Amino acid sequence: MKSFSYVAKTQAGKQVKGTINAEDERDFKAQATAKGFEIIRYEEKDISEKKTLRKFSTKDLAFNCRQLAAMLTSGLTLVKALDILSKEQPNEQAKEIWQSVYENVQKGESFSSSLELYRGVFPEFLISMVGAGESSGSLDVIMQRMSDHYAKENKMNNTIKGAMTYPIILGVLCLGVIVAMFTFIMPQFAGMYDDPETIPAFTKVMLKFSDSLVHYWYIYIAVIAGIVFGITYLMKIPSTRLKWDKFIIKAPVVGPLVVKIYTARFSRTLSSLYSSGIPMVECLQRSSAILGNRFINEKFVDVVDEVKQGETLSSSIQRTEIFDSMFCSIIYVGEESGALDTILAKTSEYYDEEADSAVGRLVSLLEPVMIILMGVAVCCLLLAVFPALYGAFENIA
Repeated sequence: MKSFSYVAKTQAGKQVKGTINAEDERDFKAQATAKGFEIIRYEEKDISEKKTLRKFSTKDLAFNCRQLAAMLTSGLTLVKALDILSKEQPNEQAKEIWQSVYENVQKGESFSSSLELYRGVFPEFLISMVGAGESSGSLDVIMQRMSDHYAKENKMNNTIKGAMTYPIILGVLCLGVIVAMFTFIMPQFAGMYDDPETIPAFTKVMLKFSDSLVHYWYIYIAVIAGIVFGITYLMKIPSTRLKWDKFIIKAPVVGPLVVKIYTARFSRTLSSLYSSGIPMVECLQRSSAILGNRFINEKFVDVVDEVKQGETLSSSIQRTEIFDSMFCSIIYVGEESGALDTILAKTSEYYDEEADSAVGRLVSLLEPVMIILMGVAVCCLLLAVFPALYGAFENIA
């Protein structure tokens, strides 16, 4: 499938711009002729190339879903709603994508299959939910749910970014102070010793470190870059990523807080999918995949198999030993009462609040660590320069 951006003239003589998706150039021209367009110029693009141009943020998705929900609820057809939505996009790339989706739907394609052409731009979760909405005839309700879902996702992302601002500033300041101390202050004390043999061992080590930082700074940068590259490469190895993801949720102090955040996202996604009429097996697969944790994904392979065999969801999730017992008990109550979708929706709201506080506590753990690192650096500097200062005071006396 290719995308053709064009400038054309209508039968009324008006110049218009747009995008048509077609198999090839002949198909494009046939579609343009059918619309009554006289093509002035056009540009061919592969849709797969366009996918990488823009990935919608959670903020964009929340806005677009809310707009669609409002228009569909007010009685507009999907085609008309998509036409209006494409024209309201502030970004040119986003406008082209929505215009392409609109034209596909106008040709008779389903909304979900039109979104699927841009799988790299629209998340799998949204595509699945739109498909469920089309099947059940409740697309307006689904779009409202998606608006709420991505609004909450955006709120959590903003909470994390906002909470991380202070630790990042503190970390940069800490690094700057350490570098400044050992490149500008420490070298000043080297000349206070007349005989190099009298320099204490610890001071010698600190002076050598300071000298290397001044003259061989590029080596430190190369080492740091190598470490970053090495960690990035290791995280792409499945076995290493599995061990890291397991450590993240099993680690003391940090682990329970991370699990709170995962529980919030899992319960919200599962609630949205299940209440839309999607089979439980698919709900579990997509809800666990959205967490991005390989260890949890592997655990949920067993959960899915057990649910297929007739095992209750609550007992299967309990055996994973990932989520807390209260969450499993809530699912059990939902299963027994036959109101799992309602209980999941309420549970997701509770865990959203828990996730916000968990993010705050996680970030608060970083602050003392950075302060301690800065304190250790200052302590090392003082231990290195005090002997020189004492020697200077003795000479004065």
